[in-house]
Amino acid sequence: MPLSVATWNVNGIRAREEQFLEWVERDRPDVVCLQEIKAPPDKLSERLCELAGYACYWHGESGYSGVGLHLRRDTFPGPPDFSHPHFDHETRVVAAEAGDLTVASVYVPNGGKDFQAKLDFLAALRDWAGGLAAGGRQALVCGDLNVARTDMDIHPKEKRKPDLIGIRPEERELLEGVLATGFTDLARALHPDDDRLFTWWAPWRNLRQRNIGWRIDYVLATAPLAERVESCEVLREVGTSDHAPVMARFG
Repeated sequence: MPLSVATWNVNGIRAREEQFLEWVERDRPDVVCLQEIKAPPDKLSERLCELAGYACYWHGESGYSGVGLHLRRDTFPGPPDFSHPHFDHETRVVAAEAGDLTVASVYVPNGGKDFQAKLDFLAALRDWAGGLAAGGRQALVCGDLNVARTDMDIHPKEKRKPDLIGIRPEERELLEGVLATGFTDLARALHPDDDRLFTWWAPWRNLRQRNIGWRIDYVLATAPLAERVESCEVLREVGTSDHAPVMARFG
């Protein structure tokens, strides 16, 4: 069965409500993962809370962090089983089981205020994801992981110093640990030589227009899904967040 999965750090869903609704109406992803919604469910409009055609879960508490996970009812007719892994804090993770698929929307801490907390979160994500892969399930880990995997994933003009958070060896090692449990980084697998494949741009000096950015948003898939992937693209033209959506399609 064909499947489309998208992830987007919206940097405030209320500020980008119209953009989000227009994009969903245009592309109709089967799975929509959001990060940095920056709002509790009771502060969202009815159009968002009752997103037409989707089973929705909004997981936010304040004007900070927060994630969303939405599954198209046409694709997943049964009610999804939403849950939060034990390492969820600051409303950073929501997972859903729908049939033989497990999908998670994840927002990894930036690490600027507490770098060790970021490392602990990534280690817990690695262990949790490894359990999914070991069980042989079709699984997707999607979201803003706040790590550029390699130097190819950050524009040379953005690599100002070697100890920059987001490219430190210990956080990169933990992200590689997630992949080593049985996940594929779909965008890099399909675009192995693209050194301008970025998903986040600092909001100044026209960096997005100049494509001087970082790749820190991912769709990671276990083998049963990775073997079916047909495309995984950055939708750089969508929205005014400092991040662009990433969308994968499976045959």
